[in-house]
Amino acid sequence: MRIAMISTPFVPVPPPQYGGTELIVSELVGGLTALGHEVTLFTCGQSSAPCEVRSLYDCARWPPDPYPELDHAAWAIEQILGASRGFDLVHAHIPSALPFARLIDVPMVYTVHHAHEARLGPLYQRANAQFVAISDRQRALSPVLREAVVIRHGLDPAGYAFGTGEGGYVGFLGRFAAEKGVHHAIDAASAAGLPLRLAGKPHWRDQDYFRTQVQPRLAAAVEAGAARLVGEVGGQRKVDFLRDARALLFPIEWEEPFGLVMIEAMLCGTPVVAFGRGSVPEVIDEGVTGFVCEDVAQMSERLQALDGFDRVRCRQRALERWSARRMVGEYERLYELVASTGRGELAEVQS
Repeated sequence: MRIAMISTPFVPVPPPQYGGTELIVSELVGGLTALGHEVTLFTCGQSSAPCEVRSLYDCARWPPDPYPELDHAAWAIEQILGASRGFDLVHAHIPSALPFARLIDVPMVYTVHHAHEARLGPLYQRANAQFVAISDRQRALSPVLREAVVIRHGLDPAGYAFGTGEGGYVGFLGRFAAEKGVHHAIDAASAAGLPLRLAGKPHWRDQDYFRTQVQPRLAAAVEAGAARLVGEVGGQRKVDFLRDARALLFPIEWEEPFGLVMIEAMLCGTPVVAFGRGSVPEVIDEGVTGFVCEDVAQMSERLQALDGFDRVRCRQRALERWSARRMVGEYERLYELVASTGRGELAEVQS
């Protein structure tokens, strides 16, 4: 099958550091190519993949902006329409590609990587595309996704080495934003008496939160020798950070559609201790790959009771549930259904 894959123009594929959507696109492209599919990836410059790569912008257009995204989407569709050899299917990962689905004569699959946004409702309702949700919770919260197929993320386990948690610290990895609950991570680790390492940084829209809620807590913890800020990490540094952590904290305060960092930690054998919002109850196998908590007090208690946690069992369960092979296989089945019937069915897609 000839597949046109439209990624974002904001982050290279694969992402050097931050970029969950682009990491999934990278896994998809690699897996589909290995299965014999002919993939053309529409992305930004600085990207690399085992397929044909095309870019409108030589460099990543960060921070995200809807107008460069629209320009990128229109250019990709123009490229698809002008291809000397036609494509069998288009798989888009940006909403601005959706209006162009009515202009092409091949089916479009669209994966929704973000939480529900009411302002996108009319755009989604008019779209002639097969929608993919990345969790049951994401689908349930969005009226326009009720008929979507659910395909949860997966990663290549070879990229995530097993670790014993020898660093002794608990970790937080992600954007320093209110919805990510960084301040809760600091409070929980402090109450548990465990050292904390924070990997990430605030984005442009998170500065007020970082200044008022994170910096005072972090300064006090650093002064007490209980916390360390390591900045953004990617590639091998990210894997080392996760495998050496005693646990990963995921104290989210929003309905996160998936939370890719959770399965990255699990594949290293590192348990995830999280608040039960968004997809968390779907992703965590209680007591096996992590623990779901109600508040900071319960999170602190759980951190104090991690001795004897079976990290080998954690990784094994992650291998069973969160491999890229499983994800790519489900997308491949969806592509076949959509290409032949114009519509996918959940039972026929999932393993």
